[in-house]
Amino acid sequence: MIISMSDIICVTNRTLCGGDFTAKIADIAAAHPAAVILREKDLSERDYQALAAQALAVCRAYHTPCILHGFVNAAVLLNMPAIHLPLPILRRIPEEQKRFFHILGASCHSIEEAKEAQRLGCTYLTAGHIFPTACKKGAPGRGLDFLRAVCQEISIPVYAIGGIDETNIASVFRAGAKCACSMSGFMHCEDAAAYIDTLKKGRETHAI
Repeated sequence: MIISMSDIICVTNRTLCGGDFTAKIADIAAAHPAAVILREKDLSERDYQALAAQALAVCRAYHTPCILHGFVNAAVLLNMPAIHLPLPILRRIPEEQKRFFHILGASCHSIEEAKEAQRLGCTYLTAGHIFPTACKKGAPGRGLDFLRAVCQEISIPVYAIGGIDETNIASVFRAGAKCACSMSGFMHCEDAAAYIDTLKKGRETHAI
């Protein structure tokens, strides 16, 4: 389980932000989101491991949890027992390797996938995309009814992802999500702490 005073998670995509990505990670980690998921899936495993080593050092300096993404061997070599996986990768990793991870997440896009992720030992999952988002241009969001159904069908925490901003963040928590994930908002903002405050204020404003 992620232990944090926040319930907002940053998912990275360095191609969306300009400038020094390590400085961006530092700004985000200093704002203390619930976690940073280092999702840089276009990299080779070697390059990802090098980037992850830097990101982990920064996150540890700010006591912000960092969850690696996709590259199981890199996580093991870095002695980082927290990883987020696409379901096809989760399905094929050996049980003995899976036991290395104390935090194990998966990306799910249906109730069936969510149930499978739980059966495969995940400690949490992301469900999405909930609202329309530029990252999935032209694809309609799966909506709050989908999120609510996933939250009702499984017992592990569900983190909502996709198109979440200050105008709709309250609704994903009302639907049962334990955390809300944001990618482009974090990657584009100039001040991560101010961005998190905006989301929190939006949640309070639209709480009812």
